[in-house]
Amino acid sequence: MVKINGTEYSVCGKSLAEYLQSENYDEKRVAVERNGEIVPKAQYGETILQDGDTLEVVSFVGGG
Repeated sequence: MVKINGTEYSVCGKSLAEYLQSENYDEKRVAVERNGEIVPKAQYGETILQDGDTLEVVSFVGGG
């Protein structure tokens, strides 16, 4: 199981990019922390989610 923003999901083996796309996140408007370290956007496709990972996904919202 992978804990994402405090909730556990069964997404082991998926790439971070696959997970973000499946949840309709806009990769250009999010930042992802995996196990305490920021994941560079260029590595989303090659970052494979592993059992025990903890992710924090933060979306940026524009406004005035």
